[in-house]
Amino acid sequence: MAQQQVKLGQPVNRRLGDLLVADGLLTADQLKKALAEQKGSPEKLGSVLIRLNFVNEDQLIGFLSRQYGVPSITLAQLDIDSDVLKLVPAPIARKYEVVPVRKMGNSLALAMADPTNVFALDDISFMTNLQVLPLVASQTAIRKAIDRNYESKAEAISTVLSDMQTDLANVEVVEDGEEGAKVDVFELKESADEAPVVKLVNMVLVDAIQKGASDIHFESYEKIFRIRFRIDGVLHEMLAPPKRLESAILSRLKIMSNLDIAERRLPQDGRIKLRYSSREIDFRVSTLPTIFGEKAVLRILDKESLKLDLTQLGFDDWSLDKFNAAIHQPYGMVLITGPTGSGKTTTLYSGIHTINSPDVNIMTAEDPVEYNLKGVNQVQINEGVGRTFAAALRSFLRQDPDVILVGETRDLETAQISIRAALTGHLVFSTLHTNDCPSTVARLLDMGIPAFLVASSLLLILAQRLGRKVCRQCREPYEADEGSLVPYGYVPTGKGKLQLYKGKGCAACNFTGMKGRIAIYEVMPVSEELRDAILKSAPTAELRSLAQAAGMRSLRQAGLMKVIEGTTTIDEVLRVTLS
Repeated sequence: MAQQQVKLGQPVNRRLGDLLVADGLLTADQLKKALAEQKGSPEKLGSVLIRLNFVNEDQLIGFLSRQYGVPSITLAQLDIDSDVLKLVPAPIARKYEVVPVRKMGNSLALAMADPTNVFALDDISFMTNLQVLPLVASQTAIRKAIDRNYESKAEAISTVLSDMQTDLANVEVVEDGEEGAKVDVFELKESADEAPVVKLVNMVLVDAIQKGASDIHFESYEKIFRIRFRIDGVLHEMLAPPKRLESAILSRLKIMSNLDIAERRLPQDGRIKLRYSSREIDFRVSTLPTIFGEKAVLRILDKESLKLDLTQLGFDDWSLDKFNAAIHQPYGMVLITGPTGSGKTTTLYSGIHTINSPDVNIMTAEDPVEYNLKGVNQVQINEGVGRTFAAALRSFLRQDPDVILVGETRDLETAQISIRAALTGHLVFSTLHTNDCPSTVARLLDMGIPAFLVASSLLLILAQRLGRKVCRQCREPYEADEGSLVPYGYVPTGKGKLQLYKGKGCAACNFTGMKGRIAIYEVMPVSEELRDAILKSAPTAELRSLAQAAGMRSLRQAGLMKVIEGTTTIDEVLRVTLS
């Protein structure tokens, strides 16, 4: 391992600022000012000191070299061989703020801002199969060297475009917006229709589809314009096109989604349908004015990636049995709860798909309708013309429905109609924004629904989150004691040692160690004991105790089971669930 191969000098046991003051390179007042400047910023203290001209780069590097006991290097004029640069990919260089300098036999000289970062040393040694020899350089110099030596994102556009010409030939915008006739926006449309801009936008959309992104963010800032993808629930910066292309790119998106390109003061919503090879993919487009321009977010709705098989979503056997039993009841209410982007729609659609048959009349009210379901009557909510959830529900009850899906219970009126429908012979599915199953009851009571109606109508409540899975390509096992999970809420079963997994990081997972997502479920069937407790308006804690005594696993406990199965990691479960 790298930390065994590289012998660093004595570790720095005191903070850098205190050491610089003790060495006479900095005054106490200067240190105080630099620390105030650094607060809340990812910038290292050394870079702040250089920027404020309290110390120069040579002084800082010489000092760090003495403290760490490793040689220093000046990167400003250094010409690095391209073969050496290929040993450490740009994402890794940026992640750890390192620059490979030269290869000597089975050793690699590596410039680092923090040569005691054993994780960086370990990863790069493992990746290159070389002994890593650290050299110290300032954070500022390393960042400049990365920008100078690795192909910048703006320059990479032309390379990516040339690599993707074949793919782009198969891209076609379906139902493209009509050309406008306003004279004041003619120039904007001209620039938006230029071949490089059209190719760039198509390339971004195709790249997002290929990477499995769920959202694309086009973001305008004072001096930069950047594009980020949300992959497996986490945002990643992908491109930073030149700021001068910002207006043309945003105008192109508006033309594709049939929006008004002259309107830049109000939010707008639209849709793009893209035919890519043999697939048709929808993009839901939302634009929002910001202080430095407009931000556009595209939600990708890929029908082919939609899994409607309940057994593939991540249910454990007990939870799947209870959910299956509830959705096959003739009447009652099933509520699914969780934050935006937690996979509620997929679970709802999977439930609908499971019970869908020619002898069942299923009607849905959604905002928006994300996917078209065969044999299901779907209604798009449009509050601007008075087609609200409540109005749609009232109409549904005159349409002889068997099953009703309400996209979201936003207000008392919608909740009341849904519950009454559940009590008069209809199976009702809906969603609500709460943290877990027991608190959903409190939310309904808080909305003004009488306790006896809540108790009578509810069949089952399901809370869910989406967690990232360990990358199958680079996962590696490690041993952990069962007791180490107890502080997180795990109940020991006497297994003792457990074999868990973590991702090392590879090209397939963009060096994150995580790829794909799995749903974590908390399923609470409403038993007779729970009905009695709801009727008495029992506190949430009591409802939770009753549900857990009947077999319910909390979101945290369900997540920890996924860790033991080797599907995800402890850190990921802690990220998406409350204790």
